[in-house]
Amino acid sequence: MHRKNLREKLEHYYPTDKIEKADKEKMLRFLDEHEDCFERSLEVGHFTGSCWLGNHDDTEFLLTLHKKVKIWLQPGGHADGDPHMTRVSQREAHEESGLKNIALLSDEIFDIGVHLIPEYEGVPVHYHYDVRFLLKAIDKNEEIQISDESTDLRWFAAVPTDNYDLNRMFKKWKNLRNSK
Repeated sequence: MHRKNLREKLEHYYPTDKIEKADKEKMLRFLDEHEDCFERSLEVGHFTGSCWLGNHDDTEFLLTLHKKVKIWLQPGGHADGDPHMTRVSQREAHEESGLKNIALLSDEIFDIGVHLIPEYEGVPVHYHYDVRFLLKAIDKNEEIQISDESTDLRWFAAVPTDNYDLNRMFKKWKNLRNSK
């Protein structure tokens, strides 16, 4: 029963490319096969929640230079038992940015991705089934603060890497801004 909310969101999500389409099928199958799919103790993989976090006037977005994998990523993290990915996404945005005033712009999924995570400090190779939501920082004067999970945290106007998922999310976000 605790997986029903995510199943409904995934079923109603329309992938924008063949990679997302394949990832959606992987996520639905994983959701069906693993009752403990929201627990990081499930060593083959687990669901994570992340966000595309725009600034107060939608001119920039926030990325974190992840300490473990050493690449720029959107804020996000482990569900740790919470089956509500919107809540996970918001919690992780607060924790990784230090921002208190963040709004969830839609409870519909913004983007998805399935990624193999390398072994790190005894944690074996596993998959992250990442569900992403669109958030916005509300207070233009609020300062971001680097968490202990990052080595850097910055607002960007363009994606600083060739990471496929980040560039796909950037295009989606840009299209939403242009349609206003």
